[in-house]
Amino acid sequence: MSDDEQFWFCLNHHAVEGQHHGCKNKDRLGPYPTREDAARALEKVQERNEEWDNDPKWNQ
Repeated sequence: MSDDEQFWFCLNHHAVEGQHHGCKNKDRLGPYPTREDAARALEKVQERNEEWDNDPKWNQ
């Protein structure tokens, strides 16, 4: 995968950005392989947080 094929989700603008055109990496989530995956970034974060909250290994 080349850099031009990666996408990031900007936490400041709540928008999908390309690798070279967008906010600083400290303000982004990614990279993601598709624009659609990047658009779901916050959903994925929520899903992972819920999984970890319910993981018995972490809640002993």
